[in-house]
Amino acid sequence: MRAPRVNAVTTAPTAPTTEPPVQAAGSHRLSQLDVLESEAIHIIREVVAEFERPVLMFSGGKDSVVVLNLAAKAFWPGKVPFGLLHVDTGHNFPEVLAFRDATVARLGLRLTVAKVQDYIDDGRLQERADGTRNPLQTLPLLDGIAAGRHDAVFGGARRDEDKARAKERILSLRDEFGQWDPRNQRPELWNLYNGRHTVGQHVRAFPISNWTEYNVWRYIEREGIELPALYYAHEREVFRRDGMWRAIGPVSEPRPDEAVETRTVRYRTVGDMSCTGAVDSDAASVAAVVREVALSTITERGATRADDRISEAAMEDRKKDGYF
Repeated sequence: MRAPRVNAVTTAPTAPTTEPPVQAAGSHRLSQLDVLESEAIHIIREVVAEFERPVLMFSGGKDSVVVLNLAAKAFWPGKVPFGLLHVDTGHNFPEVLAFRDATVARLGLRLTVAKVQDYIDDGRLQERADGTRNPLQTLPLLDGIAAGRHDAVFGGARRDEDKARAKERILSLRDEFGQWDPRNQRPELWNLYNGRHTVGQHVRAFPISNWTEYNVWRYIEREGIELPALYYAHEREVFRRDGMWRAIGPVSEPRPDEAVETRTVRYRTVGDMSCTGAVDSDAASVAAVVREVALSTITERGATRADDRISEAAMEDRKKDGYF
């Protein structure tokens, strides 16, 4: 019997059909999306079975929304058996935070928010000269993991996003300090995942590691998953900086030599407003975004994330320190 489709962010699960799907005679092959979905659900179930206190990093961005949708399917008709964790930098897009909170309330889940601003206020962290807070997430993240005694942390990272993430396994061991050693990666042959760890260590789990941006959007289209509106084309006041369109906001102000324009743009990724750029786009629907992504030759992080341009190894350096 085909598993029911669960829209994890908009509606309650529908009852499973009692009739098998109609297939062409002799055809029993799963689609690519079915294979990826099956693998991700298997990973989520394995982690929940093997670890005591898993948690899901949930920002309201498309990848974390997809992972939450997969978790809802994995345990349907039961409730998702773990809570959510978000590191709020204080520079997030307001509409994404509103979507995050509405989703959590709708599903009746528990969300823990670690705020970078609290760490700045009490002196544990200091503002960076470049104004971005994305690299400041590491300490609140590690403290949140320790406070919740989480031994496994789900994330929506994918290998196609960045070369550092391409090195990482689906189950990635972090040491007692939350650090990642890219030279000490465990083999994952035949879909066997090694979650062995000692006291103080934890594992980062990436159920959609093998997905691409195109796979994610095709899955969003197939499942009818709702996302924050800024993923779709809309008019917004922006200014050009570092080859990207930056949104105007309290933490993202143009310099005197940067002209403000009203353009039709959308966001491929929704990190901090202070370091995330928009792209020119008229893709106002999921189907249009799928077509646009299919033609893209640059990853979403490469095209729109200024924090990844700090150095050639910016992402890898942050991951070694404990960043996701």
